[in-house]
Amino acid sequence: MNKLTIDDISLKGKRVLVRVDFNVPLDEKQQITDDTRIVESLPTIKKIVGSGGRAILMSHLGRPKGKPKPEFSLRPAAERLSKLLGKPVQMAPDCVGDPVKKMADGLKDGECLMLENLRFHNEEEGNDPGFAKQLASLGDVYINDAFGTAHRAHASTEGVTKFIATSAAGYLMQKELDYLGRAVGNPARPYVAILGGSKISGKIDVIQNLMSKVDALLIGGGMMFTFYKAQGLGIGDSLLEADKVELAKKILDTAKARNVRLLLPVDCVVADKVDNGATTQVVNVKSIPAGQKGLDIGPESVKTFSAEIQKAKTVVWNGPMGVFEVEKFAAGTNAIAQALVSATKNGAATIVGGGDSAAAIAQTGLQKAVSHVSTGGGASLEFLEGKVLPGVAALTDKK
Repeated sequence: MNKLTIDDISLKGKRVLVRVDFNVPLDEKQQITDDTRIVESLPTIKKIVGSGGRAILMSHLGRPKGKPKPEFSLRPAAERLSKLLGKPVQMAPDCVGDPVKKMADGLKDGECLMLENLRFHNEEEGNDPGFAKQLASLGDVYINDAFGTAHRAHASTEGVTKFIATSAAGYLMQKELDYLGRAVGNPARPYVAILGGSKISGKIDVIQNLMSKVDALLIGGGMMFTFYKAQGLGIGDSLLEADKVELAKKILDTAKARNVRLLLPVDCVVADKVDNGATTQVVNVKSIPAGQKGLDIGPESVKTFSAEIQKAKTVVWNGPMGVFEVEKFAAGTNAIAQALVSATKNGAATIVGGGDSAAAIAQTGLQKAVSHVSTGGGASLEFLEGKVLPGVAALTDKK
């Protein structure tokens, strides 16, 4: 990554405008239920305040649709950050405007200010230049540490860089680009990608981009049934994207032509409904009964997939193998998480690509036992598709 990083710039005495991703889940009492995203940003924030910089943090939270709504306030995030940092974090009444400018200008070295939710203004998502300029006026330098929003050209991720001379990547952004960059650019081999989730449509570009890079592609989750349909198999009441059957056929043909090992599950767990109380059975994928839905990969598929993962030196996993939110259909996804942990112990670089896969590995408590869990679902997907992320492209190039 030929972009400036936080270690390349002087922070002392500077107002450091930082885009963080504090889009954390809150319960109905406005209590944070998972502070992972705040914790992940601590190295960057600590570096700024520890170097005598003045940290001015900005983030979005939820979808307030361009209007101030108290339930989407970032105050709970500021309070949690204050506890984690062990020092007060001031809370601004808004993210732009004279009172905010006054607070930012009045910060002392080592102090920290949290701006209010960027999405209280429609101009944020509209990447409005005037709004971006107002944000930029709050800082002397800009740091983007919000990988999860790097795939969006918003005022706080892309527009702001046009009005500030120095824009650099924070530690979390650096870590994400380092791991994902290796997976896309220069992976140690054998290189295995595991793709799951409900729909092919969300993963077409990833499949097509990775097909020219991986040694084996393992496909599970709801999208496997569209591939079975493409092979002429009956799938009972399983999830089907009827308009993607031809595409699935084409993907299978391309894999064959390119000599890519594309592995589909050989068995699956079926039930008549998505419910922990449902009666389940394991069936061969060639004999899914009518009226039954395939809801997880079966034990034989787990064995095959795990064996592939064990041989790998680089593994990328994006998307669960079944309906992992329901315990009865989580075994396949949990087994893949375990296989990644073993591969990591054997020296493989194992990367979990955000979104549902990050939630799935968190559910098993194994997120610390793999090389890297991405904090950005959509951003990691677009990166794996080989797309340029606007929030990264906008950072200042190293000389």
